[in-house]
Amino acid sequence: MTARNGLVWLLVGAGLAGGCDRSGAPPPPPPGAGAPAAAEQAQQAGEAAEEAQQRDPGIELVREVFAYRGSGRDPFLSLLRSGEVRPLLEDLRVTTIHFNERYPSASVAVLRDTTVNQRYTVRVGDELGRMRIAEIRAQAVMLIIEEFGVEREHILRLRRRQEGT
Repeated sequence: MTARNGLVWLLVGAGLAGGCDRSGAPPPPPPGAGAPAAAEQAQQAGEAAEEAQQRDPGIELVREVFAYRGSGRDPFLSLLRSGEVRPLLEDLRVTTIHFNERYPSASVAVLRDTTVNQRYTVRVGDELGRMRIAEIRAQAVMLIIEEFGVEREHILRLRRRQEGT
């Protein structure tokens, strides 16, 4: 039993001896006394940085610039850009369709804006204001209209002229 007590005292002594090392970190300063010391250390660090800059002019300090990519559209931009508004769908009429059965992508349609009396010759894929020509059929033209980020389809049919008009 004395061997066991001796072993316990040996471990306790080793633990106390390990805690008495003077080369470790200093104890923290008491509260309230650290503010002037911290300000003095910051001032010394700033002076040391200035001295290093003067000694080695090859070092250039550059300020970091951050650019954040927005998640949505710019709220200050108009939803309708003035150049893209005309022609309006309500003002368009299909006057002629040249439909190629063998090669439908080679088909051509002629549309007329009735308000300004302007003619548009279009093919599949052409853009007309906010509209895109999606398909040209024998008797109709299918348009895809993009408004406020939403696409919708609309079909303009060829109107035949009636007798006496």
